[in-house]
Amino acid sequence: MNSAPPPDDLPFPDSLCHSCAAAIRYVRNDRGSIFLLCPIFRRYPPQPVLECEKYVPKEKEERPAE
Repeated sequence: MNSAPPPDDLPFPDSLCHSCAAAIRYVRNDRGSIFLLCPIFRRYPPQPVLECEKYVPKEKEERPAE
């Protein structure tokens, strides 16, 4: 399996994984399927993740005032 950057069309868009502070890895296999590797649990959780005891939302980046 190859590591891949987050795709334009996120798989399982409702999953909490995409907005979690843990830096998930997007892994694409040879057939083009994309899996989300959780660094906290060190596994590929079944998707979509709608509840997670370890979920911490990413901090929003503040933009400078224009």
